[in-house]
Amino acid sequence: MIDLHCHTLHSDGTDTPEALALLGEASGLTALCLTDHDTLGGIPAFLAMQPRVKARLLVGIELSCQFLGRSLHVLGLLVDPADIQFQARLVELRGRRDARNRGMIARLGELGYPITYEDVQAHSETPLLSRVHFAQALASRGFVRRAPEAFEHLIGDDCPGFVPREELSPTEAAHWIREAGGVPVIAHPGRFGGPGFRWDEAMADLQKLGLEGLEGYYGEYRAAEQRYFLALAGRLGMIVTGGSDYHGAHKPGLRLGHGRGGLQVPDELLDRLETQQRLGAYH
Repeated sequence: MIDLHCHTLHSDGTDTPEALALLGEASGLTALCLTDHDTLGGIPAFLAMQPRVKARLLVGIELSCQFLGRSLHVLGLLVDPADIQFQARLVELRGRRDARNRGMIARLGELGYPITYEDVQAHSETPLLSRVHFAQALASRGFVRRAPEAFEHLIGDDCPGFVPREELSPTEAAHWIREAGGVPVIAHPGRFGGPGFRWDEAMADLQKLGLEGLEGYYGEYRAAEQRYFLALAGRLGMIVTGGSDYHGAHKPGLRLGHGRGGLQVPDELLDRLETQQRLGAYH
């Protein structure tokens, strides 16, 4: 059993990279890929744990893209963390995130919820700030009772306090990932577009834009969703990956390698992923 999608405190999770590696070992995983948002900051500490665990520790990242007017997440699996060009591109992305964050602080102030950059930073152990940290700051200031309520009423995608950031196109994300030696995969497609969204045509379009796989196994899928995306990948000839999207305490009840309880990502998916990686290197 493997898990190719999880997060640490270097983005919006709560575990250290070292703790994540040990948790993967305790969960009986044969491979674990760290995919923090827009950063490889946790990768060195994560990979340094390899002598202490049997599970293979792999490098990944999760990038946000703009597709059909909404945010679509793309996993870059097996990227080379030493790729200088990719590192420079991530610095640029973090600049865009910082501009968005400062815009949200201004917007929330206009709406009557004054928080400062320092308020948000106080809830993150690394420089990278996400909306999770905004939600915690709003809760600590008493503007919402619990952090999840901030997403429901203030900073969710369609809420008045949300400010979008300049995001990549799927083509850009796929190109960046492939140039860094990785495989671009659509993360949790069932969480994009809402109920009733027709994925058949959209996924075919994304494949033409350079996306090579999709997350067919996911920690929060219902059984019917998993069957649908596995079948869709088969029809399109796309590779399948899977992961829990573990965030530690920020997603209570969602366990590494097990999701909400029924997740089992087969080991052989990693073999196919690595084959796809090698094929890409020859193009």
